[in-house]
Amino acid sequence: MKSMEEMIAAAQQAAETISKQMNEVQAKLDSVEVEGVSGGGLVKIRCTAKGRIVAVAIDDSLMAPSEKQMLEDLVAAAFNDARAKADQASNAEMQRAQQGLGLPPGFNFPGMN
Repeated sequence: MKSMEEMIAAAQQAAETISKQMNEVQAKLDSVEVEGVSGGGLVKIRCTAKGRIVAVAIDDSLMAPSEKQMLEDLVAAAFNDARAKADQASNAEMQRAQQGLGLPPGFNFPGMN
């Protein structure tokens, strides 16, 4: 039978391991990129799974002053599309990490969301 000190030490080690692995997942999320698209590809926004915008591409046909409002709407739509895809990628990566750690599905590790 393990002593209380041994159990506490084991719990602390497990918490440190989980924290380290979750930090690694968070760092990986900033390297996973997704692309949001709107207007049939006229506007594209690339961002990381953490939501950092990497690039914005706008088709030349939208550069006319008369297209300003449509361009603004398409940029917002492309961003929202990219954000939704980033959330999906982030959730999928977190689920893989939790399965690898043996944590129950949906477990929210404090400070990681």
